[in-house]
Amino acid sequence: MYLLKVGSVFLLLLAIKHSLGSPTFSIDYKTDCFRKDGEVFRYISGSIHYSRIPRVYWKDRLLKMYMAGLNAIQTYIPWNYHEESPGRYSFSGDRDLEHFLQLAKDIGLLVILRPGPYICAEWDMGGLPAWLLKKEDIILRSSDPDYIAAVDKWMGKLLPMMKPFLYQNGGPIITVQVENEYGSYFACDYNYLRHLSKQFRSHLGDDVVLFTTDGAAVGYLKCGSLQGLYATVDFGAGGNVTAAFDAQRQAEPHGPLVNSEFYTGWLDHWGSHHSVVPTALVAKSLNEILAMGANVNLYMFIGGTNFGYWNGANSPYGPQPTSYDYDAPLTEAGDLTEKYFAIRDVIKFYRKIPDGPIPPTTPKYAYGTVVLKKLQTVSDALENLSFSGPVTSMYPQTFIELNQAFGFVLYRTALPFDCSKPTPLSSPLNGVHDRAYVSVDGVAVGILERNKVLTINVTGKAGSQLDILVENMGRINYGKYINDFKGLVSNMTLGTDTLCGWTMYSLSIDEAISEGLLSETTPTQEPQQEPQPAALSLPTFYQGSFIIPDGIPDLPQDTYIKLPEWRKGQVWINSINVGRYWPSRGPQVTLFVPANILSTAAPNNVTVLELEEAPCSSGSCSVEFISAPVLNATVQFDHKQYRRLFNKEDLL
Repeated sequence: MYLLKVGSVFLLLLAIKHSLGSPTFSIDYKTDCFRKDGEVFRYISGSIHYSRIPRVYWKDRLLKMYMAGLNAIQTYIPWNYHEESPGRYSFSGDRDLEHFLQLAKDIGLLVILRPGPYICAEWDMGGLPAWLLKKEDIILRSSDPDYIAAVDKWMGKLLPMMKPFLYQNGGPIITVQVENEYGSYFACDYNYLRHLSKQFRSHLGDDVVLFTTDGAAVGYLKCGSLQGLYATVDFGAGGNVTAAFDAQRQAEPHGPLVNSEFYTGWLDHWGSHHSVVPTALVAKSLNEILAMGANVNLYMFIGGTNFGYWNGANSPYGPQPTSYDYDAPLTEAGDLTEKYFAIRDVIKFYRKIPDGPIPPTTPKYAYGTVVLKKLQTVSDALENLSFSGPVTSMYPQTFIELNQAFGFVLYRTALPFDCSKPTPLSSPLNGVHDRAYVSVDGVAVGILERNKVLTINVTGKAGSQLDILVENMGRINYGKYINDFKGLVSNMTLGTDTLCGWTMYSLSIDEAISEGLLSETTPTQEPQQEPQPAALSLPTFYQGSFIIPDGIPDLPQDTYIKLPEWRKGQVWINSINVGRYWPSRGPQVTLFVPANILSTAAPNNVTVLELEEAPCSSGSCSVEFISAPVLNATVQFDHKQYRRLFNKEDLL
């Protein structure tokens, strides 16, 4: 009798499940729309990159997006963020992708997933891991067997993790992008796209909607689209919306209209002004898109921060700054803006805005001035910074040959002859990638910079120690030059002679700071010679600390660090690498410091690596914590605009 009852309950549950039906999300080609659970559906989405926002703030940012009227979010998955070395995966802490997806679902947001393998995103190497370059002639984003083998292994790890989060399986993911803007890449390898499509299908099943994204022109869609992958386009404010969607219709005569990247702002480069797109223009174009019944994703809705070394670069070589504020509706720190409310007002015309209060802008606190003391130069600290020890070779090796992806490498050799008169030290093949700080016998003599400064003059005796500290400023993330090797990637010459006999030190600076391995030096170690040709000093570490009282409610709070009169370098706070500073080049002057890395229980340590010249000639130097960002300061000079607003063909 008991078994009969259990059996009856089981059959009843099956009947209920059958009557309710499994969740479905599909494309209706007859009525040119998406259908969610059989009903006509249109998404209004916003881009958020979990890799650019501390985990503790994911919920705050997602709630603000939900309260703006969005019913979906879009996010990239940077491969190199989760597999920094082959076979070693990280999905915890700020990299906990599954937690991020679950948060989105709990809040009521659907997810448009863009897992790459290439993502662009103004992220280092477009999300591809640098270790792929161990095969020097690898053709990235193609059917190159070595590239395909690495992609297959990565997707074999990632996509099974994503499958439970598909909408059909009760999760939030409604669509999944295959590759990214492939029509803008030179390879045009349809076999590569076919291979990816099969991989995605084998791991995710036949029911999930797979799509591609390309610029809104037939030329991009030619190489970027593939049968079985729904083709969408991207374009920004101020353009001809009808013409842009006409381009999509060339690839997809029927189905929903989709703008996968509607640009609310634009990216920045060091040496150019902070990009700003007028709120009124964004609101007007968004209204035009929604009035056509189209689906749209606002890129970015919040940009966030390129903490550490994660920023990318464009070609001709122009690295992006630490801030990825993007002039988005939510600022880098998640603050509500005029653009946020204008977009929300437009969305109100097309769907009901959720009831309830919008989470407020997080408070900021000005902790004031912090005095720093001078520690060691990079050269003095070499034993503590180079965990792997010296490597010798006849000619210089690249970062990848030295098994280093990011940061700095010190290259050392000796002057082969007397240079009593200024003698040109040159990188004739433009092989300094990306910026090099040169010294002779412990005296700073100049800076070499990719594409800009290929030669400096040096003096010294035969046998003098020549140090070249090379900084990786970020790998190219878009176009055909994404195979961006770092370090001294070609030979250096002194006069007409090729320099040989190099000793190279991979520097583990983040680890050394975390382990407290830096110490103070004595004044007697200071060189007496006046640096030439400009007032430069050796790359040097500085450190200080400040206390946040634990008796004051609501502290710690977010803040911004400003480095008055400092030139260029990197900052760590409580051993967390908060990014690069370069106020002498601009436009970014302050760095965002989220409250979660600060402490009221212990002193907060500030470590600065100044690469050019610290403002300490008259004694101690300091940094300042202020309550508002400075992202659009006067710049040293304006470079060519590497990527004009909304026109990606400039990088081809």
